[in-house]
Amino acid sequence: MTTSEVYKKAISLAVFVAVVGAILTLMQLSDERIDTFLTGHGVPTSAITTITKIVTIILAMLIVIAIVRFAAFLMMRSAVRRSAQPGVSSLLKTVLSIVVYIIAFVLIFQNQYPDVQLSALFTGSTIVGIVVGLALQDTLGNLFAGIAMQADQPFQVGDVISIQNRGMGVVEGVSWRGVKIRTFQNKLLIISNSVLGKETIEVAPRDNLNARVVFFNTAYSYSPSRTSNVVREALRFTDNISRKRHPVVRIRNFGDSSIDWEVKYWIEDYTRHADTDALVRERIWYAFQREKIEFAFPTRTLVNQEAPPETPLEEKVTRRSVQLARIPVFAPLSEAEIERLARNAKSRVYAAGESIVEQGAEGTSMFVIARGSVNVVLRRGQRTEIINSLGEDDFFGEMSLLTGQPRSATVVATSETEVLQIGKRALKPILENNEALVLAVSDRIQERLKKLSENEVVEGELTTEDQRSSGMIGSIRKFFGLKGQKGE
Repeated sequence: MTTSEVYKKAISLAVFVAVVGAILTLMQLSDERIDTFLTGHGVPTSAITTITKIVTIILAMLIVIAIVRFAAFLMMRSAVRRSAQPGVSSLLKTVLSIVVYIIAFVLIFQNQYPDVQLSALFTGSTIVGIVVGLALQDTLGNLFAGIAMQADQPFQVGDVISIQNRGMGVVEGVSWRGVKIRTFQNKLLIISNSVLGKETIEVAPRDNLNARVVFFNTAYSYSPSRTSNVVREALRFTDNISRKRHPVVRIRNFGDSSIDWEVKYWIEDYTRHADTDALVRERIWYAFQREKIEFAFPTRTLVNQEAPPETPLEEKVTRRSVQLARIPVFAPLSEAEIERLARNAKSRVYAAGESIVEQGAEGTSMFVIARGSVNVVLRRGQRTEIINSLGEDDFFGEMSLLTGQPRSATVVATSETEVLQIGKRALKPILENNEALVLAVSDRIQERLKKLSENEVVEGELTTEDQRSSGMIGSIRKFFGLKGQKGE
């Protein structure tokens, strides 16, 4: 509705009120002449008075009706702009208009007939009102429930609502009687306002990012980190899934025969949620086919499946030996000693975001990164700082292994990371027969301590910059119980 149309209606109202007001004014000014004219033609005086008052009441009510309709027009114009429920706004407009009409009529009538007491009329109509009220109980219940919904506005036209045990669909309209819902089977569901006011309603607003959850499972033999990455990548450009929020893939439960998953995502058009759920399941299936990830079979199903070939122990030892030989601190070791260390090393796999060691914790092992990457994090009160990032063939934790000191920093995996854990028992026999390794380890620890000292990390006496090499060697020998510690 344009502004020019509002001006036109305002001018029309002003003209109408002026004309009717002029008629009322002329009637009052020429009241005696009209009485004389009608009396001369044989009309009784009482009849003349009654006719005049009735015409005055009618004209006054016409002015009230015109003003109320113009005010209602302005209210509806504002409601259409602000609300998506013009049907309910129209209901409220009608109720308010009726109330104003009744009040205006009572005031005008009392002005013309001051001697008539309307209270007697209302008292006499009480019984009629009770009868009518009982007959229209459901209708009035729907009316007032509609007014209550207009005040609360729990949903709007275009929203998807779900009513328990009744149905789910898109709101098409709201009237004084009830709400029209278009179900996803393209049927029209009409629920009265009085019934709707007693129900629990689940609302998915049309201008909101509403979440959906789809469940699936995988066999226990597949890495959770890899599975979650595959699913997230498969849903990245899926139609109707919002780009504003990334899908969340998480483990829901460890089942009898499967890892149970759920993927939570946000969709732009909730009216298409069923199609979007189906598309998500389809994308997951194709992604699993490409990446050779299998869904789990039910527990009650017997599946004859060949176990994947296990890597022979000698091959594992050879691979670990190659990795350990590339570590500078183990350079003085012979091939036999490195192979012995590789046999005693333990493989550990950590998920992204999982802590491998915690700052301040006791530890008697070091770690070599076989694959993946980690961040070395320092805590200073409530503040944390990443001081280093390590990748494949890097190592950490050697200070705790060789000196028994608490962990000086927290190490967190940034991706799925496999590490080789070397314990005190595996290293002690090698240190007893290899003085060069003790010296190499001492030098390496002092380098790490110097770097940590630059970051203001203090761990007892070993973190001071003036730590002597002989003192470090003595600490290593003392911790491992090696001979020669008194001579240092």
